Amino acid sequence: MGAITDRVCAHQAFLYEGREEYLAGTLGFIRAGLERGEPVAVSVPTDNLLLLREALGSDADAVRLLDMTVEGRNPGQIIPGFLHAFADAYPDGPVRMIGEPVWAARSALEYPACVQHEALVNAAFRGREVAMLCPYNLRELPAHAIRDARATHPTVLDARGEYDSGSYDPERMLDRYNPPLPDPPATAETFAFDAALLSRARHTVAQYATGSGMSGDRVLDLELIVGETTANSVVHGGGRGVLAYWLENSQLCVQIRDAGHFDNPLAGRLPAGTWTAGGRGLLMVNQFAELVRLHTGPSGTTLRIHVSLT
Repeated sequence: MGAITDRVCAHQAFLYEGREEYLAGTLGFIRAGLERGEPVAVSVPTDNLLLLREALGSDADAVRLLDMTVEGRNPGQIIPGFLHAFADAYPDGPVRMIGEPVWAARSALEYPACVQHEALVNAAFRGREVAMLCPYNLRELPAHAIRDARATHPTVLDARGEYDSGSYDPERMLDRYNPPLPDPPATAETFAFDAALLSRARHTVAQYATGSGMSGDRVLDLELIVGETTANSVVHGGGRGVLAYWLENSQLCVQIRDAGHFDNPLAGRLPAGTWTAGGRGLLMVNQFAELVRLHTGPSGTTLRIHVSLT
């Protein structure tokens, strides 16, 4: 992936064990912000959201409380849809945010996108007065997730206190979680496209989705996704590409492979500078999809998008 120009922002991994430690760390972070008059937002999984809402009592009304299982269902949407959306509402002063993107129920399929998200946070907020706390459950998460948290956060908070992470290396983590994607299943439909076939590609996938039971609004979302990504392949990926699509559980998977090289890891995660010249591109894809995975290298780029049928 492309290099990151990293300037420090307060992005801290909070490694906790159990309810009491969780509340001590998160409530301390929240109330320190409220005492300073800083806007505070929290997005954590449902059970922890309910726990924090109850523990905050009357202070809950002063905090924007969100469910990460909704806001962060696609990890690629957390920076633009939650973090930047909240911070940009207060451009003249410091803000505080808690985001818990990794929890025990996250699937192995989603996990690499979570690590990529965490590795990009500092670059996404360079030059901004933003403090972020990211809880990681030491009892429930595997050891590799804790190691990855130390590598994607400049500082760590745990039972010992606050300290700099000696293993912080976001560029290494982006490279590590940029492996080639597995081939589509043998049952996948494929469609080779160029500029003359963009409309046909879009309608072919929409027809397949409708026949698979996808609801009307989701079909419209899917058409936008396929239209944006295939057009990008024509403009930036050598003028052509190969589209594949198939059903996987209750989702429709769409893959676009072309000869282009993707050199901006923040594309689709910031309000501006998205993948296409129209200014929306991958940002829109992240908004509509349940999961977006991308592999890029010298031989080309593969983009895989998961969209729910309902």
